[in-house]
Amino acid sequence: MRNIQSGVWQMSLAMLISGSIGAFVLLSGLPVMEVVFARCLIGGVTLLLFIRLSREPLTRLSRLTLLLMAAGGVAVVINWLLLFASYRHLSIGLSTVIYNTQPFMLVLMSMLLGERVSSVKWAWLTLAFGGVVLVLSSELSAAHQGNGLLGVAMALGAAFFYALTALITRQLRQVSPQQIALVQMVVGTLMLLPLVQISFELRPMQWGILLTVGIVHTAIMYQLLYAAIQKLPTPLTGSLSFIYPLVAVVVDKLVFNHTLSLTQLAGGALILLAAAGNNLGWGEKRAKVINAAK
Repeated sequence: MRNIQSGVWQMSLAMLISGSIGAFVLLSGLPVMEVVFARCLIGGVTLLLFIRLSREPLTRLSRLTLLLMAAGGVAVVINWLLLFASYRHLSIGLSTVIYNTQPFMLVLMSMLLGERVSSVKWAWLTLAFGGVVLVLSSELSAAHQGNGLLGVAMALGAAFFYALTALITRQLRQVSPQQIALVQMVVGTLMLLPLVQISFELRPMQWGILLTVGIVHTAIMYQLLYAAIQKLPTPLTGSLSFIYPLVAVVVDKLVFNHTLSLTQLAGGALILLAAAGNNLGWGEKRAKVINAAK
């Protein structure tokens, strides 16, 4: 019981931290690529320190495992680049809500790999698609056309690459999550190093934001998240994950005074409801009972 309680607090704190990252990205005033590069570099160094201090032995990696981890690193970096870029075209709250279509990207990828998708999951997928259509309809207005649609495309692209990262990580169950994250940060740093112009002439506030994103939003958040996942049952983990988009919407309102329109709220509600149903397995047991009765 104590493990469950500590896991709930760890997962909740991890989601609270995640929900605030959009504000830090925008307040930095820096190009998205520089923010992601700093996140990889600072987060990687901090994760290495955490691993060293914990004195946990590292898993020996085969060439195939290392290649999979590197591919996951490329996917997670593209995911961050697209998500952070979408904040500049949409509100943080709306980008985050659209980003929560990621479970359905994973369902579709799994289906393409031969995994059977239940009719219940198809129903949740259809509901989420309806939510995206509602969001798109609001972005097709004259005030939002162009940049808004680009932001939607970026948020959906970010969700796709997050799902790809999750699919790759499924194949790495023998490797500790901290080690996977560390390799991803190293890959991200090397991948972006030739593409960024490193400048040390930043304002103190910008340095503070980059350090916060690297240490708090990456290294510490990973530690909290992985510790919680090890302690909590999957349904509880899934339900607590919805703290993330809710916090993002609240932070967006408090910091930038952005609010969602009624149409966007309706679309976002459908997406989050569908994601909750998918993650928590709503309707699956009932469907199994009906099938068994037949």
